[in-house]
Amino acid sequence: MLRRMSFPFLLAVAVSLLSGCRSLVATRAEYQMGDRIPAGPFTYNVVEKVWRSQLGENFQARMPENRFLLITVAATNGSGSEASVPMLELEAPNGKIYREIENGEGVDNWFGLLRTLQPAQTQQGRIIFDVPLSSYRLRLSDGDSATGHFTYVQIPLQIDDEPPLASPVPGKQ
Repeated sequence: MLRRMSFPFLLAVAVSLLSGCRSLVATRAEYQMGDRIPAGPFTYNVVEKVWRSQLGENFQARMPENRFLLITVAATNGSGSEASVPMLELEAPNGKIYREIENGEGVDNWFGLLRTLQPAQTQQGRIIFDVPLSSYRLRLSDGDSATGHFTYVQIPLQIDDEPPLASPVPGKQ
C-alpha cells in the first residue's frame, strides 16, 4: 500500500519539477541601460546608444539601409577561463531579430569581431546595427545554446543631435 501511494506522489513531484525547469528556461530577465547585467560568464554594461544617418565623412561615408544604431557596451569575463563575447542581436517590438554588423569601418572604438577575454578582463567598445528607428531590446546570450536563455536590455528610442554633414570642397582634400 505504501509503495502504491508513494509512486503517484513521486510522479507528481517529478512532473512539477520538470515543468518548473521548463518555465525557468523560458524566463526573460529585463535590464535597463547602465545596469550591471550578468549573462553566462560575462557581466555586461550598456553604457550609451547613438543614432547616426551615416558613418565616416565625405567620400568615405557609409550610408545605412535604415539608420545606424551604435551601442557602447562593456563586457567583463567573470569565469575562470578564456571566453569569447558572442555577436549580439537586437529584438524589435514586433519580434524581428537584427544581427550586429560585422564591419566597423568609420566607427570610433569599435568592439571588433575577435572578442576573446581572459579571466577578469574587461573590454569596452561600440557595436553597430542597421535598423529602423524604434525602441529595441538588446539580446545577451548566456552562451549555452542548449538552453537558449537570453537576458534583455531595454534600448529606448531617443533621437540624438547629429553633427552636420560635411560636404567636400572642390579642389581641397
